[in-house]
Amino acid sequence: MVRAIMHGCNGYMGQVITGLIKDDAEIEIVAGIDLADCRDNGYPVYTNIQDCHVEADVIIDFASAKATDGLLAFGVERQIPMVLCTTGLTEEQLQAVDEASKKVAVLKSANMSLGVNMLLKLLKEAANILAPAGFDIEIVEKHHNRKLDAPSGTALALADSINESLENAYEYRFDRSQLHEKRNPKEIGISAVRGGTIVGDHDVIFAGADEVVTFSHTAYSRAIFGKGAIQAAKFLAGKSAGYYQMSHVIDAQS
Repeated sequence: MVRAIMHGCNGYMGQVITGLIKDDAEIEIVAGIDLADCRDNGYPVYTNIQDCHVEADVIIDFASAKATDGLLAFGVERQIPMVLCTTGLTEEQLQAVDEASKKVAVLKSANMSLGVNMLLKLLKEAANILAPAGFDIEIVEKHHNRKLDAPSGTALALADSINESLENAYEYRFDRSQLHEKRNPKEIGISAVRGGTIVGDHDVIFAGADEVVTFSHTAYSRAIFGKGAIQAAKFLAGKSAGYYQMSHVIDAQS
């Protein structure tokens, strides 16, 4: 049985994961961390992470980027592997994640969905064929009106996957409102839409002469992210220090 600490347990995704784990015989939540101790989750909840001394095999993080620094320090100090699902981290925090992974197992992913992570692989192959043929690349992402970061971490991950396959020769364009010039063929445009209750839509558009190829992923429920996070937690428990990704989880299951 994998023992997990749920960081951000009383947030929306924390509650989704709490519900999913109740029906999973392979993992249990032994403690939660959240600034708001507002409900009975069936496990102890700590408003200060340093007050948590419960023995655990892994931490699942779906919280605010503001809480990431304290989480990394706690995970390293207690030597508990961490599944980091929070998005919107600063460059300094991403560097801190990298440093932490040298001391404890860390799995960082902008999106825990199996479908999105398969899409990341497919885009590399598509980019290698279509970009040299002159196709322009655009990414449009849509999320609910409560999402704080824009563009989404998933959109950036999709762009990074494409750019890595193109030897990082492309720059990212987030805003064209002040531009009055022809589009740079060596750029990936990224646009963000915020509205309503959209769980998550991502379209990757390869626009060529007289034809357009579009890769799309639509999330109909946030439960897909929770299921992926749980699989990642089972995978990461017991792992030695290192930087892991969802691709490692997928490979382990194949």
